[in-house]
Amino acid sequence: MSFQSFGAQSAFVFPSGKKSIPIPSSGYGRPAANTSFAKQLNVAAKRAMDIVISVVALALLWPVFLIIMMIIKIEDPGPAVFRQQRWGQGGRKFTVLKFRTMYVGRCDKTGTKQTVKNDSRVTLVGAFLRKSNIDELPQLVNVLKGEMSLVGPRCHPVGLHAGGILYEELVPSYHRRHALRPGITGLAQINKLRGPTLDKERSRMRIVHDRLYVIKNNVWLDCQIIVLTAVRECWRGTGF
Repeated sequence: MSFQSFGAQSAFVFPSGKKSIPIPSSGYGRPAANTSFAKQLNVAAKRAMDIVISVVALALLWPVFLIIMMIIKIEDPGPAVFRQQRWGQGGRKFTVLKFRTMYVGRCDKTGTKQTVKNDSRVTLVGAFLRKSNIDELPQLVNVLKGEMSLVGPRCHPVGLHAGGILYEELVPSYHRRHALRPGITGLAQINKLRGPTLDKERSRMRIVHDRLYVIKNNVWLDCQIIVLTAVRECWRGTGF
């Protein structure tokens, strides 16, 4: 999935190579209202897929979860699960769950101090969990509760900065990405738009991808993103 430039515009390219309508690079237009039966069916199918996969995954992985939590606590005593306020659907706030990857006294619950490569706050087991993205697995509980989806715009910490300023200031239409439930993975992530939001242009491109997903989302696209995430992020590991 990628963008191809055409003058002042960009066209979105799906994994199959099919191009979408051109998207103006200067804005993030609001998607047209769609109350068709097909749209409603897609919403229902997406939620059904979220429930089935999260239930099956949690049923299979709970022994692994227990082992990971024990290892976390052995290396650095304290809570094994990290909780943080994030933006959810409709701009509502919710508490996201992650395996704790930092030393207890150095965790940043506000999310304003972003993690960087070779961050001294990250524990040894935390470095592995972050690189493999296993630290995100507790969010399956958030998916089951209906706070998140398997695929969607990644949930950002409330008050996240991008390029040294609030994301809402950098991108005035920032909250339009919250039209859908946030995802464990998303279109931006499989296009290597993840990690610290220090660069303004890359931060803007994340929102462009998020907005395109809001407009173009469907179950088939979700399946492709899940597979690509497993291959590129979980198997090869690019997190830190």
